[in-house]
Amino acid sequence: QVQVVESGGGSVQPGGSLRLSCAASGSAFSIYLMGWYRQAPGKRRELVASIFSGVEDYAESVKGRFTISRDNAQKKLYLHMNSLKPEDTGVYYCKVGPSGWGQGTQVTVSS
Repeated sequence: QVQVVESGGGSVQPGGSLRLSCAASGSAFSIYLMGWYRQAPGKRRELVASIFSGVEDYAESVKGRFTISRDNAQKKLYLHMNSLKPEDTGVYYCKVGPSGWGQGTQVTVSS
């Protein structure tokens, strides 16, 4: 079973930047589809970005502002977030493969 741990969340002002990191265990890391999800208070969890075989996909709301990347050798996934907006606030989760979820990391964008 894949173990997943996120880090890098925090509080930032609108227009600021954060980088989230996800560390995963397991021997088949490189073959997994990986993604970042977020859940705002009172809302459903939504896919923010995913990456598989070098192909990146983003939610419309974050295109041009967020970048997903992975380091297969280090078994890490990243989410670089720029030009953050208050509506980006939520708990961000890393997902590795079909069922590997982390515990989430809080991102708060507020002035």
